[in-house]
Amino acid sequence: MRKTMIILAAVLILGLLTTAVSYAAPPAYGPIYHHVRYGETLSSIGRLYGVNAYAIARANGIWNPNRIYAGQVLLIPAHYPPPHHHRIHIVAYGETLLRIARWYGVSPWAIARANGIWNLNCIYAGQRLVIP
Repeated sequence: MRKTMIILAAVLILGLLTTAVSYAAPPAYGPIYHHVRYGETLSSIGRLYGVNAYAIARANGIWNPNRIYAGQVLLIPAHYPPPHHHRIHIVAYGETLLRIARWYGVSPWAIARANGIWNLNCIYAGQRLVIP
């Protein structure tokens, strides 16, 4: 019984170490390849690498972002930090891209392009937007 517990603990620790290593920080710039695990979504993968889910879909030719599968290898596009002269806006609950664009005096499409947003209605509270 004691031997079984030691083996079980060793396997558990090895599993945790492997998971921690696989989620290590990605390189700062350049393409990255991600092997999809069961239960992951493009949004969760995007959050992991700091890249918009639609940018990942576009880079991999995925038409339906809800259709990815475990074992699939995805190219994570390069994530470049915004230039320092851009402003950052944190989206508040109830704000729209049009309202934010009017506030800063820029086009909503310019904000969408700067943030890799395909649909002007797909922003959420707490999202960080680069204002060009």
